[in-house]
Amino acid sequence: MAVTLPRPHRFDVYVAVAGLLGGVVMWALGLYTSGSGVLSSTWGLISLAVMAALELLRRTRPQFALAVGSLALVFDMFTTGNAATILMYTDLAYAAVLYGSPAAARRVPVVTGLASVGVTLGFLIWWRSPQALFVGLGAAVVSFAPAATGALVRNHRDAAEAARLRAEQTALLAELDRTQAVTAERARVARELHDLVANHLSAIAIHSTAALSIDDPATTREALAVIRENSVDGLAEMRRLIGILRDGSGDHEPAAAPTLDRLGALVEAARAGGLDVRLDAGHGPLPAPVGLAAYRIVQESLTNALKHASAGRVTVSLARRDHRLDVTVTSPYDGHSGPRAPGAGAGLVGMRERTSLLGGAFTAGPEGAVWVVHATLPLSEGGPR
Repeated sequence: MAVTLPRPHRFDVYVAVAGLLGGVVMWALGLYTSGSGVLSSTWGLISLAVMAALELLRRTRPQFALAVGSLALVFDMFTTGNAATILMYTDLAYAAVLYGSPAAARRVPVVTGLASVGVTLGFLIWWRSPQALFVGLGAAVVSFAPAATGALVRNHRDAAEAARLRAEQTALLAELDRTQAVTAERARVARELHDLVANHLSAIAIHSTAALSIDDPATTREALAVIRENSVDGLAEMRRLIGILRDGSGDHEPAAAPTLDRLGALVEAARAGGLDVRLDAGHGPLPAPVGLAAYRIVQESLTNALKHASAGRVTVSLARRDHRLDVTVTSPYDGHSGPRAPGAGAGLVGMRERTSLLGGAFTAGPEGAVWVVHATLPLSEGGPR
């Protein structure tokens, strides 16, 4: 089966052609290096042609090119010698380190350095003259110096590539952080919109339905009063949400955020909406995030009871136990009656998210004929979860 060699790089073709033509010109002009002259100068054209052909493999097969090039250089030493052959060999030594495998990049400088030392010692023993040092220096210039240069260039290139990868990773992590921050902020705004608007609009929808369906002036007047109250409260809450969105920091709730001190008014509004609500609140001072979360959970639970609960009593219980606040809301549940107002089903999601942000636990579901919402809110980061 025929072996298909990779196509050489255009620059490598230029180097090969230039080296071959330059070497032929030097041979034609009789410009030789200090070769031994054992063979005639014509034989030097063979090593010149081989070296030029190996230049085509300097990127694709660098280690093979250096090995064969070393043999060609040794052969050239037995002729009158050609400077172009030597220059192309130095390029092969450089390319073997720059484009070779990592192991070759480490090995070639060591091997060429040891070979230069060996040549120097060999000629010192043979000639017994300090002139042998110049031979060793020439060997180092031809082999070790290009390999060492290739190692420096490769290390610089690898360092630049590593820096580029680190920059890309940093940019990717920054983009992920930005995306997570945007997602978290969108979820926060969605919870606020639901808590501030959906609850009031649900009450408005239920009482407007009652006002339209019951032909009783007193009932209509009472329903309109509840509608007006919820409209005013909803507008105030919407203005507060706009203030949150305009706040550049976005890290803290404004001072106007509702607290558990308004829990009694929230229960009275639910009673005005037709719910039979009993409040059992036993708690002391609470951290602001815990108080706000507890208020929103009770608010959403009462809204759901207004939309879904059967006839009967709704119980709201808040109890402080050690390092946590337990919030429990129960309402009658028969599992058959449909909602009295439309909803998107985001209320339970919002309650669960608020509890999770504080590191607490949240459950909601039927227990027999009762729908139970229960949230455990830690009062501190080190409290039980």
